[in-house]
Amino acid sequence: MRTHSTPRTGALSQIPRGIWMLGFVSLFMDISSEIIHSLLPMFLVTSLGASAVMVGLIEGVAEAASPIVKIFSGALSDYLGNRKWLAVIGYGMGALSKPLFALAPTAGIVLAARVADRIGKGVRGAPRDALVADITPPHLRGAAYGLRQSLDTVGAFLGPLLAVALMLLWADNFRLVFWVAVIPGLIAVALLVFGIKEPARHADAKRVNPLKLDNLRKLSRSYWWVVFIGAVFTLARFSEAFLVLRAMQAGVPVALVPLVMVAMNLVYSVSAYPFGKLADSMSHTRLLAVGLVVLIASDIVLAHGNYWPVVILGVALWGLHMGLTQGLLATMVAHTAPPDLKGTAFGFFNLMSGLATLVASVVAGGLWDRFGAMATFYAGAAFCVLTLCALAAGAKWQRGFAR
Repeated sequence: MRTHSTPRTGALSQIPRGIWMLGFVSLFMDISSEIIHSLLPMFLVTSLGASAVMVGLIEGVAEAASPIVKIFSGALSDYLGNRKWLAVIGYGMGALSKPLFALAPTAGIVLAARVADRIGKGVRGAPRDALVADITPPHLRGAAYGLRQSLDTVGAFLGPLLAVALMLLWADNFRLVFWVAVIPGLIAVALLVFGIKEPARHADAKRVNPLKLDNLRKLSRSYWWVVFIGAVFTLARFSEAFLVLRAMQAGVPVALVPLVMVAMNLVYSVSAYPFGKLADSMSHTRLLAVGLVVLIASDIVLAHGNYWPVVILGVALWGLHMGLTQGLLATMVAHTAPPDLKGTAFGFFNLMSGLATLVASVVAGGLWDRFGAMATFYAGAAFCVLTLCALAAGAKWQRGFAR
């Protein structure tokens, strides 16, 4: 269906300036978020006495809150014809939630902070992803989503590195480190406000409700297939908090545990752009299948990760599967959604993925507490196999959006 090829001058040099700026906005916000997220499971377990089920519940509820909001923020961005300022509101909520983690006396306050942070992510996510599609020519979208994801993930491994350094410097003072996370969050908001100009829209364009049934019917069978596959795939990808808990079980000193997130996000960052660019010229279905196979390998390794080197290998494979699949799924949504419903399309996609994340994280926590880490990671591998079977069974549907 898509026959564009990237000119010889190179995709990277053709990517619009706005995509680079959005990437740096994501980079700074991820530094802020990952300083906290790389330490939060340990903070909950060691300082607040939370169980693995509670960790999974907090992560699942928080991650589910984000996509529920994305439906409305995505649809609102389609209705208003404005995506940037909704993104500013979302990034602002993320930045303002960070002090709550430093002040939290109980796991309940941590849950409230995580939900506020993820609601902010929900407000900004669909408008931002649709803005990428608005700014970028169709034949460069895979590269653009890959680049933004790559810069985002640079922040995701710089954040844990900074957390490790500060934990060593301040003798495992979780709360003091959490205060530092406020600064890069505010920088991200400032970059978005002053550094990005939204494409001009037709002043005479008629506003319509994108959530009306007549408009939703414009979302094709190919799009809904992407939504379904994304949701089933997400069942295999429970919260990365369980990677941190796995490192703790392997006997890693508390201050060094965030290095597992550094390893994962380093691989993720390095692989996201080249695989995103590959999505512009390769079958999306085949590339997604490769990502699933890599995730199965990661789950099997982590199921037996009783030693530090094995855990590092498992989380590196986890990062590789993220690089293979996350920009790819965004590209698949962008290619199968109508231009005037891209925000709404990303909203529905993220809603289903978020609900799957909630289920996956709660189930993972329950399996962890009752049967141990091995059962959790083998369950993830089983859902990967289920997704591969769904891909194979839906080959006819995929012809509508695969190269």
